[in-house]
Amino acid sequence: PITPGELLCLGSSLAFSSLFYYLYRKKARVVARIQEAPKLQVDDDLPALVSAAEGRCLPYVALEGIVLPAKAVLTSHYHARLQGVIQKLLLREHRLIWNSLARSW
Repeated sequence: PITPGELLCLGSSLAFSSLFYYLYRKKARVVARIQEAPKLQVDDDLPALVSAAEGRCLPYVALEGIVLPAKAVLTSHYHARLQGVIQKLLLREHRLIWNSLARSW
């Protein structure tokens, strides 16, 4: 005989397992899209390629090429031969709408 407490534990375990599996599969699809991203070279043809794309946007592309630092190259503290630069970040704010039911934006 199975008690109601055991059924509750089994049901919640199945629900959480299903939720985590769904989230795992969703993230796995995103990772697959990123790994299949086309590799483009940073050259004079890149602006023309971007302007010809739908919405003037290239989703999930890998850019390869040489970059020059604006001020100084960053050197790793742990590996002296590794160097890098900081990418400029673009922040887009989306319009917020007040949700009176949840009392949040």
